[in-house]
Amino acid sequence: MKNILQTIRREVTNIVRTIRRNITVNLLIKFLPFFSFIVPFITLYFLYPKSFEGDPTWEGYWQGRFLYLFFLWLAFLELILNWEKLTNKINRLKSIRTIGFTVALLLPMIYVIAGNFWGMNTIIANIAMSNNIPHANLMPLASEYFVFSIFFTFTILLMYGINHLGEFSISGLFLGLIGILYTIDNLYPTGQFTPFQILVPTTASLAANLLRFMGYQTHWIGVSGGMPTFQIWDSLGRPSAAFSIAWPCAGIESLLLYTVTILLFLKKFVVSWWQKTAYFIVGAIITYFINILRIATIFIVSIPYWSTTSAWLQFHNIYGPLYSITWITSYPLIIIGIQAAWRVIRKPRKLKGNLSNAEIS
Repeated sequence: MKNILQTIRREVTNIVRTIRRNITVNLLIKFLPFFSFIVPFITLYFLYPKSFEGDPTWEGYWQGRFLYLFFLWLAFLELILNWEKLTNKINRLKSIRTIGFTVALLLPMIYVIAGNFWGMNTIIANIAMSNNIPHANLMPLASEYFVFSIFFTFTILLMYGINHLGEFSISGLFLGLIGILYTIDNLYPTGQFTPFQILVPTTASLAANLLRFMGYQTHWIGVSGGMPTFQIWDSLGRPSAAFSIAWPCAGIESLLLYTVTILLFLKKFVVSWWQKTAYFIVGAIITYFINILRIATIFIVSIPYWSTTSAWLQFHNIYGPLYSITWITSYPLIIIGIQAAWRVIRKPRKLKGNLSNAEIS
């Protein structure tokens, strides 16, 4: 009898260990696509640690690699929101899908090595230069976003199958959209892309009005290359730098990023159509006015440093854009919180209504 109990105990222990091992393996596999991009991103950080406009840097928000962090956040959010739906198809060690998945995980790092050590970025820049693209030196960065978008989509396709590809549509399309925006700016720099530049004069006027409301004197210099240009003075008579505002500076890209992010998020969110419409409109208005605040802040920050380009440029390239990025990142979480609070508020009402009906009956 004792031997039988020991055998049963041993078998149960083995089963528990197997279950734990399988759970650990499945969890690890689910996070592998993130690790396959985190390592290349860290490598790029060490290759391009500084942030100055005109170079394919890591930290710069516009024409930089800072938005890779935003991509990782979006992908992680999609993983958490769709955790119960996702079924991992990598379940056999020796299979064509597993081999393809392993290769897909290595592709981002291989591309970084090829671009920065095997001359691929130089080839892309030379091709762009031969085609008279104004910002030819930045085309490797735009290509990098496109390629990473394809690699991420390919990895998710192998991991979950085509039916679950849409669960990661926000993060996958985000990388591709950034590549498109960077390419447009490379082809038509300094506000030359008219469809995006249309909203800039209105945005610049609202920013100037905000600065006047805050007590600054505003002087319009004119329109330079299609870009509104003005300068401000504070109460001590100190001037800011004179800025010409193009569509990237006016936050048009933030509105586009907001639109893609929130539409795809609301598509998966189970609420009525009028709630989705209200959430989208309110978020778009706040995004637009955050960009106006960002422009005003850039002018204010440049007042003590208007003669030192690198000082205010750091705010322009990194800290200023965090206004809109922080908002766009937080807004889906705010919507989830509002919906959760609304369910809590409605629950007592329903309970009260049911009690009243019970008393009547």
